[in-house]
Amino acid sequence: MSLLRACCYRLCRHVLVGPALYLLGRPRFVGRRHLPRGGPLIVAANHLAVLDSFYLTLAVRRQTSFLAKQEYFEGTGISGLISRWFFTSVGQIPVDRQGGSSASPALDAAIRIVDESRVWGIHPEGTRSPDGRMYRGRTGAVRVAMATSAPIVPVAITGTRPDRSVPWWRRHRVVVEILPPFDLDPYRAAGPRGVREATDALMRAIAARTGQEYVDAYAKSWTDPISELDAA
Repeated sequence: MSLLRACCYRLCRHVLVGPALYLLGRPRFVGRRHLPRGGPLIVAANHLAVLDSFYLTLAVRRQTSFLAKQEYFEGTGISGLISRWFFTSVGQIPVDRQGGSSASPALDAAIRIVDESRVWGIHPEGTRSPDGRMYRGRTGAVRVAMATSAPIVPVAITGTRPDRSVPWWRRHRVVVEILPPFDLDPYRAAGPRGVREATDALMRAIAARTGQEYVDAYAKSWTDPISELDAA
């Protein structure tokens, strides 16, 4: 992690973004004992709202990198400069998905993150849930975990889904529950089928803690920069 990125991260966490998140969601973090203090780590969470990635980073207490499309870093003028600074500060990594397999550059970038003993954050659903239910996960998190032997830790987030009928000061408290590392050993020998089965089991484990109904189908994509980070 560069010194500049580390400084920007701390500025956002402790001054610009973090205090507002605590005020808005009054978050409660459960199970932090399951997170290693150092070394490579994959944290995989459900996705109900734009703020999920921010609360996930607060819970982990280490700079957490997510994957973002290259276009979000290519704006011009003052707005483009602010956009690039913001996405970089909150741990976004630009990925060029043009040409070839759209997933390969994203997976390569994720592998580099964990190979550098850093934290990779991912919402396996690939986009926000359109109706609050848990949708089928994409296999990128499990594939990277199997390729690198990095631990994958499921995270269950509740309380972030917007409810316009309730004033912001009366919204449910945000709870981020960190579950024990997911055991991939039973799935390794099954090849591609094992990757799919492990991903399904991972998503069901998260849904069991959030109370979400599980839907064995991919969610339709939203067009927002935070929710499309993790479509690998």
